[in-house]
Amino acid sequence: MKTIKLLTAILLAITSGTVQAQDDDQDAHTIGITIPTVLLVDIEPSAAKNITMDFTAPAEAGNPITPPTDNANLWLNYSYIPSASGETARVDVKIDALVAGLDINLSAAADAGNGGGTKGLSAGTITLTSTDQSIITAIGASYTNTGANNGHNLTYSLDVDSGTSNYANLFADTNNVTVTYTIVEN
Repeated sequence: MKTIKLLTAILLAITSGTVQAQDDDQDAHTIGITIPTVLLVDIEPSAAKNITMDFTAPAEAGNPITPPTDNANLWLNYSYIPSASGETARVDVKIDALVAGLDINLSAAADAGNGGGTKGLSAGTITLTSTDQSIITAIGASYTNTGANNGHNLTYSLDVDSGTSNYANLFADTNNVTVTYTIVEN
């Protein structure tokens, strides 16, 4: 009888200890979360990416050629998630070839206010060269939304006899200049 009582007591002790070890007033588990680094840039609308800016010949001797009107049909969109806390990004721009006697100027407007996060700041108007220049700086984790009327409106203008251009260097030609935008982390 003592053996049965002893076995019963041992069994109760083991059972009650096991029950208490499985459940308590708290429990926890982990959730694995991965946030990727994102560096994406796009010029919109895609259908309007190839723009034409033609000068007009004067109708009267003694007058200069007339530059085309400014082109503000394109929008710069981007998405950015930094690789580390506190990092920022910028958008650089360059052209593949200079046009003799002519300055190609680019202006980026302030962000249109759509999307979310810390959108970048415009550098104002720059004269494009074959070396990267920053057109948008101080981009934090953000996205501009996609398409026209989102991000930064881009305006292209052509100048002759101002800045680095010189009318004396012009000659009749058709030029195709490729403009390349690159988003990079600082």
